[in-house]
Amino acid sequence: MQRTEQVTNGTPSRALAAAFEEHHRRVFRAAFRVTGSIDDAEDVLQTVFLNMMKRETSAGVDLGDDPKSYLCRAAVNAAVDVLRSRKRKTAIEPEVEPPQETPGADAEVTRRELRRRLRAALSGLSPRAACIVALRFFEGYGNAEIATILGTSASSIAVTLHRARQRLKAELHEVGP
Repeated sequence: MQRTEQVTNGTPSRALAAAFEEHHRRVFRAAFRVTGSIDDAEDVLQTVFLNMMKRETSAGVDLGDDPKSYLCRAAVNAAVDVLRSRKRKTAIEPEVEPPQETPGADAEVTRRELRRRLRAALSGLSPRAACIVALRFFEGYGNAEIATILGTSASSIAVTLHRARQRLKAELHEVGP
Protein backbone atom coordinates (compact mmCIF):
# COMPACT_ATOMS: atom_id res chain seq x y z
CA MET A 1 0.00 0.00 0.00
CA GLN A 2 1.54 3.30 -1.08
CA ARG A 3 1.25 6.35 1.13
CA THR A 4 0.32 9.50 -0.77
CA GLU A 5 -1.29 12.55 0.78
CA GLN A 6 -1.41 16.22 -0.25
CA VAL A 7 -0.25 19.21 1.77
CA THR A 8 -3.02 21.62 2.66
CA ASN A 9 -2.51 25.31 3.40
CA GLY A 10 1.30 25.02 3.36
CA THR A 11 1.47 22.70 6.35
CA PRO A 12 2.84 19.17 6.22
CA SER A 13 0.26 16.46 5.80
CA ARG A 14 -0.60 14.04 8.55
CA ALA A 15 1.16 11.34 6.53
CA LEU A 16 4.42 13.31 6.44
CA ALA A 17 4.18 14.20 10.13
CA ALA A 18 3.52 10.54 10.94
CA ALA A 19 6.45 9.45 8.74
CA PHE A 20 8.71 11.89 10.59
CA GLU A 21 7.52 10.72 14.00
CA GLU A 22 7.93 7.07 13.08
CA HIS A 23 11.22 7.24 11.16
CA HIS A 24 13.24 10.29 12.28
CA ARG A 25 15.44 8.26 14.64
CA ARG A 26 16.25 5.75 11.89
CA VAL A 27 17.09 8.55 9.41
CA PHE A 28 19.31 10.23 12.01
CA ARG A 29 21.13 6.94 12.82
CA ALA A 30 21.74 6.19 9.15
CA ALA A 31 23.12 9.68 8.60
CA PHE A 32 25.28 9.54 11.73
CA ARG A 33 26.78 6.19 10.77
CA VAL A 34 27.82 7.60 7.42
CA THR A 35 29.00 11.05 8.52
CA GLY A 36 30.21 10.36 12.05
CA SER A 37 28.96 13.77 13.13
CA ILE A 38 25.88 14.63 15.18
CA ASP A 39 25.64 18.07 13.54
CA ASP A 40 25.87 16.60 10.04
CA ALA A 41 23.34 13.88 10.90
CA GLU A 42 20.90 16.53 12.15
CA ASP A 43 21.41 18.49 8.93
CA VAL A 44 20.74 15.34 6.89
CA LEU A 45 17.59 14.61 8.90
CA GLN A 46 16.34 18.12 8.24
CA THR A 47 17.27 17.94 4.55
CA VAL A 48 15.50 14.62 3.99
CA PHE A 49 12.22 15.75 5.50
CA LEU A 50 12.33 19.27 4.03
CA ASN A 51 12.88 17.76 0.58
CA MET A 52 9.91 15.47 1.14
CA MET A 53 7.80 18.44 2.23
CA LYS A 54 8.81 20.43 -0.88
CA ARG A 55 7.86 17.55 -3.16
CA GLU A 56 4.66 17.05 -1.23
CA THR A 57 3.40 20.57 -1.91
CA SER A 58 3.14 19.98 -5.64
CA ALA A 59 2.41 16.28 -6.08
CA GLY A 60 1.82 14.65 -2.73
CA VAL A 61 4.43 12.44 -1.15
CA ASP A 62 4.96 8.85 -2.17
CA LEU A 63 7.03 6.77 0.22
CA GLY A 64 6.40 3.61 -1.77
CA ASP A 65 5.61 0.24 -0.28
CA ASP A 66 8.45 0.44 2.24
CA PRO A 67 8.84 3.92 3.81
CA LYS A 68 11.68 2.67 6.03
CA SER A 69 13.80 1.70 3.02
CA TYR A 70 12.90 4.85 1.10
CA LEU A 71 13.89 7.12 3.98
CA CYS A 72 17.05 5.14 4.75
CA ARG A 73 18.15 5.49 1.14
CA ALA A 74 17.37 9.22 1.18
CA ALA A 75 19.38 9.60 4.41
CA VAL A 76 22.37 7.70 3.04
CA ASN A 77 22.34 9.70 -0.20
CA ALA A 78 22.18 13.01 1.67
CA ALA A 79 24.90 11.88 4.09
CA VAL A 80 27.19 10.92 1.20
CA ASP A 81 26.60 14.41 -0.23
CA VAL A 82 27.69 15.85 3.13
CA LEU A 83 30.86 13.73 3.02
CA ARG A 84 31.64 15.00 -0.47
CA SER A 85 31.14 18.56 0.68
CA ARG A 86 33.33 17.93 3.72
CA LYS A 87 36.02 16.40 1.50
CA ARG A 88 36.17 19.59 -0.56
CA LYS A 89 36.45 21.68 2.61
CA THR A 90 39.12 19.50 4.25
CA ALA A 91 41.25 19.63 1.12
CA ILE A 92 41.68 23.29 2.02
CA GLU A 93 41.74 22.95 5.80
CA PRO A 94 43.03 19.59 7.13
CA GLU A 95 41.64 18.15 10.37
CA VAL A 96 44.09 17.95 13.25
CA GLU A 97 43.21 16.27 16.53
CA PRO A 98 45.23 17.01 19.65
CA PRO A 99 46.99 13.99 21.14
CA GLN A 100 45.33 12.46 24.18
CA GLU A 101 47.16 11.32 27.29
CA THR A 102 44.68 8.79 28.71
CA PRO A 103 45.15 5.00 28.79
CA GLY A 104 43.87 3.44 25.59
CA ALA A 105 44.06 6.81 23.87
CA ASP A 106 46.29 5.41 21.13
CA ALA A 107 43.66 2.83 20.20
CA GLU A 108 40.91 5.45 20.23
CA VAL A 109 42.96 7.84 18.09
CA THR A 110 43.67 4.99 15.68
CA ARG A 111 39.95 4.14 15.46
CA ARG A 112 39.02 7.78 14.88
CA GLU A 113 41.67 8.13 12.19
CA LEU A 114 40.49 4.95 10.48
CA ARG A 115 36.87 6.17 10.54
CA ARG A 116 37.93 9.55 9.14
CA ARG A 117 39.94 7.90 6.36
CA LEU A 118 37.10 5.50 5.57
CA ARG A 119 34.61 8.37 5.30
CA ALA A 120 37.02 10.27 3.04
CA ALA A 121 37.48 7.18 0.85
CA LEU A 122 33.71 6.61 0.78
CA SER A 123 33.19 10.13 -0.54
CA GLY A 124 35.43 9.22 -3.49
CA LEU A 125 33.05 6.49 -4.67
CA SER A 126 30.22 7.06 -7.12
CA PRO A 127 26.98 8.08 -5.40
CA ARG A 128 25.42 4.69 -6.19
CA ALA A 129 28.41 2.71 -4.87
CA ALA A 130 28.64 4.87 -1.74
CA CYS A 131 24.94 4.35 -1.11
CA ILE A 132 25.28 0.58 -1.51
CA VAL A 133 28.33 0.42 0.80
CA ALA A 134 26.56 2.52 3.44
CA LEU A 135 23.39 0.43 3.29
CA ARG A 136 25.38 -2.81 3.51
CA PHE A 137 28.02 -2.01 6.10
CA PHE A 138 26.59 0.90 8.10
CA GLU A 139 22.92 -0.08 8.06
CA GLY A 140 23.31 -3.87 7.90
CA TYR A 141 21.05 -4.56 4.93
CA GLY A 142 21.64 -7.70 2.89
CA ASN A 143 22.28 -7.66 -0.85
CA ALA A 144 18.71 -8.73 -1.66
CA GLU A 145 17.26 -5.98 0.56
CA ILE A 146 19.52 -3.36 -1.02
CA ALA A 147 18.51 -4.59 -4.47
CA THR A 148 14.85 -4.14 -3.54
CA ILE A 149 15.48 -0.65 -2.12
CA LEU A 150 17.40 0.45 -5.22
CA GLY A 151 15.27 -1.41 -7.74
CA THR A 152 18.05 -3.58 -9.16
CA SER A 153 19.30 -7.16 -8.93
CA ALA A 154 21.17 -8.72 -6.02
CA SER A 155 23.97 -9.74 -8.40
CA SER A 156 24.39 -6.11 -9.48
CA ILE A 157 24.66 -5.13 -5.82
CA ALA A 158 27.27 -7.86 -5.21
CA VAL A 159 29.39 -6.68 -8.15
CA THR A 160 29.17 -3.05 -7.06
CA LEU A 161 30.11 -3.99 -3.48
CA HIS A 162 33.09 -6.02 -4.69
CA ARG A 163 34.39 -3.15 -6.85
CA ALA A 164 33.75 -0.60 -4.11
CA ARG A 165 35.63 -2.71 -1.54
CA GLN A 166 38.57 -3.03 -3.93
CA ARG A 167 38.63 0.72 -4.49
CA LEU A 168 38.29 1.49 -0.77
CA LYS A 169 41.06 -0.98 0.06
CA ALA A 170 43.37 0.54 -2.56
CA GLU A 171 42.59 4.07 -1.41
CA LEU A 172 43.12 3.24 2.26
CA HIS A 173 46.43 1.50 1.51
CA GLU A 174 47.51 4.44 -0.66
CA VAL A 175 47.10 6.82 2.27
CA GLY A 176 49.15 4.55 4.51
CA PRO A 177 48.66 2.71 7.81
